[in-house]
Amino acid sequence: MAVDKKYCMSSYIAFRYIEDDNKDFYEGMHHENIKPIPLEERIPVHTADDIDREIAREFEAFKGKKLGIMLSGGMDSAICASYMPGCDAYTFRFLGGDFQSEELARAEYYAKYYGLKLHYVDIDWNTVEKYVDPVMKAKAAPVHSIEPQLLAAALQAKADGVEMLIVGESSDLIFGGMDKLISPKWDYEGFKKRYMFIDPADVLNDPQDMDYLFERYRKDGDKIDYMQFMDDVFAIESSSSYLNAFNVAGMPYFDPYARLIMADPLDLDRVRNGEPKYLIRELMAKKYPEIPVPFKNPMPRPVDAYFANWSGPVRAEFRQDLDMSKFTGNQKWQMWCLERFLNNNEG
Repeated sequence: MAVDKKYCMSSYIAFRYIEDDNKDFYEGMHHENIKPIPLEERIPVHTADDIDREIAREFEAFKGKKLGIMLSGGMDSAICASYMPGCDAYTFRFLGGDFQSEELARAEYYAKYYGLKLHYVDIDWNTVEKYVDPVMKAKAAPVHSIEPQLLAAALQAKADGVEMLIVGESSDLIFGGMDKLISPKWDYEGFKKRYMFIDPADVLNDPQDMDYLFERYRKDGDKIDYMQFMDDVFAIESSSSYLNAFNVAGMPYFDPYARLIMADPLDLDRVRNGEPKYLIRELMAKKYPEIPVPFKNPMPRPVDAYFANWSGPVRAEFRQDLDMSKFTGNQKWQMWCLERFLNNNEG
């Protein structure tokens, strides 16, 4: 392993995780990314009924366990709820319920529909400050903005006696979600610009070139295999956040979608024509026939409100000419989190 703080800063700023497993921020501190389930161990599914059958089989293994579910307003956890009648459900409630109240209302509907015992996990900035340092210490790196709230939820579930939490995190990647990312017919430069969370050169004084990761997927000159990029890169970045937060809490978790794979090629034309995750949408309609199928929303976190008045990072590693009005709340989170991580480890 090699210590390369400059690389790690740029990798986190660009990709929200440290892509190279052999590089770390500091001596004696090692990050480790999640290893996806090998393709040969996945269960191929052709139809919504196949998905239904296989998930039901997976839940058979947990009979007798006290299960909980991370229940959002989206399809993936709503479908999981249908196999867990009477179980405990944990739903984020932000800023007293004023943030994304429609998501909260849908989660409440799903819980009532299948008789789940709904618990609110109340999140505000104090929650973030309480739990961000433990998840950063465990990860040996700055973290995704969902990790402090995931830790809060896992600890609450653990206190309630829950033995395993169910999440639906990987469904988007496997079944053609994230349509705004996968629908365009990207060229190399277009996808690189769209995917990179922040260009390190925009915020760091000594940015490192992150093109190497995109170059792995370049093909035919100016084209890029962005679907494989998503399978390889996004999958690790996203799933590692859940693994880290739940490990800190000592809470086992299970994602029933992670063990599935589409047996037929994804129909990108359907995705581009307004049917992202068409197999999941079909299954959702079977599980909740009385309501319209919702569209995908990212896991809520009110980062715009958190950082509305933040003046920006002050450490020497960051550029001092930053116009913070040009950055989104999620981008501000990354800068704030990186600075806090550096402060925690260097003073």
